[in-house]
Amino acid sequence: MQRRLFQTTLVASTLALAAFAAMAQGKGDVKIAIIASKTGPLEAYAKQTITGFQMGLDYATGGTMAVAGRKLVVIEKDDQGKPDVGKAQLAAAYADDKVDIAVGPTASPVALAMLPVAEEYKKILLVEPAVADSITGDKWNKYIFRTGRNSSQDAAANAAALDQPGNVIAVLANDNAFGRDGVKAAKEFTKKAKIVHEEYLPVGTTDFTAGLQRIVDKLKDQPGKKYISVTWSGAPTPFSKIADLQLKQRYGIDLATGGNILPAMVAYKQFEGMEGALYYYFGIPQNKANEWLVANHYKQFKAPPDFFTAGGMSAAIAVVEALKKTGGDTNTNKLIATMEGMSFDTPKGKMTFRKEDHQAMQDMYHFRIKNDPAFAWGVPELVRVIPAAELAIPIRNKR
Repeated sequence: MQRRLFQTTLVASTLALAAFAAMAQGKGDVKIAIIASKTGPLEAYAKQTITGFQMGLDYATGGTMAVAGRKLVVIEKDDQGKPDVGKAQLAAAYADDKVDIAVGPTASPVALAMLPVAEEYKKILLVEPAVADSITGDKWNKYIFRTGRNSSQDAAANAAALDQPGNVIAVLANDNAFGRDGVKAAKEFTKKAKIVHEEYLPVGTTDFTAGLQRIVDKLKDQPGKKYISVTWSGAPTPFSKIADLQLKQRYGIDLATGGNILPAMVAYKQFEGMEGALYYYFGIPQNKANEWLVANHYKQFKAPPDFFTAGGMSAAIAVVEALKKTGGDTNTNKLIATMEGMSFDTPKGKMTFRKEDHQAMQDMYHFRIKNDPAFAWGVPELVRVIPAAELAIPIRNKR
């Protein structure tokens, strides 16, 4: 009798320990890898993304850095702006660090190299801020979500500002997936204006003279309003050189471009009245998340949040919102089912992951540059909010 009672107690204790171990495992840390180009031409972008992501976790968790009793642990990795390095870093994050979710990268070519890795390990990769359409287009798989805007969102928004009858456009873009996908989308959304030249130069270009001269040669004798439209990422940027050439005064050629980080927008002061469309500027969105971001960024860094800081925060909010909805469960299939169609509030306002391709649908902003002596950069003043519903972004994947 005593032996049977001992065995029963032993079995009960073993089951209790197993249940406790399972519970403890379920309440372990949630590991998140953020992979970005911390070195290379996009270093400034990466640092902003990481800062924004950390601030976003703080905001979305109310300062606890935990969801459903599970601590959020962030592991930073540097892809150096190189596709092979990014691919290896993501594989290491999934296989060695055992991360539940990965976020990044900065550059589109790196993102494209990373997409198959997420599929291989059956883990979510939340793309922020890489832009190329193909990421959520023909190279997409079901493990890919994106809070960053895509090339089509940029192009559709800029077309809303620039696509008018009689406008003649030459484009200058990076010679990579970001630049070429951007120009491809721009051509698709340009219905009334005429694109007469495409000029592609490598990221890291330091001498823009020859490329800009080819653009001038194509534009200078064109009838109508002439524009050089720039789709550019990374340092150096072409804007100072464009200003030096005095294209408006000499040839009647105006600059048109989207937003950029504040250091790049210093050159915008020389283009007062320039119009375009942008993803984010700290002074434009009016919502709770942006107010928190601006106030806390000023408090920590004595400066306003920048272009990619808002993107990093948006990605963090999306991660936390998904984990809240799953009760802290990091099962990939459950996260995918939760995130498809999920809406969440960001510094830009509400974003929604489109079910078909997991692209975050979001508002964009038509701006006009003002040369305000109170700021070191050209200030983009809001002309109007371009609602996400107005942009009519195509679904480009093969799902």
